Amino acid sequence: MIKRDDLIAMRTIAICFKPFLKPEEALIYCNLGRTQFAKKCDEFKIYKNNSGYYKREELDRMLSGEDPPFDKQAHNLKF
Repeated sequence: MIKRDDLIAMRTIAICFKPFLKPEEALIYCNLGRTQFAKKCDEFKIYKNNSGYYKREELDRMLSGEDPPFDKQAHNLKF
């Protein structure tokens, strides 16, 4: 379990200007639990890079509230 002081320090680092976030920092940045974060990442097709980091731009896109890519394509379908 992460100590409260460590959590505060990690949150301040995650909110700074880092372009890539470690998985623990991404959880804090998104304010989601592991399961919720995994579901959202899967929904928005966000994956870790080869170094094991998440791209902050992609996380911002996920948190912006816009529709996932699949939902955008589904709106364009005509029956």
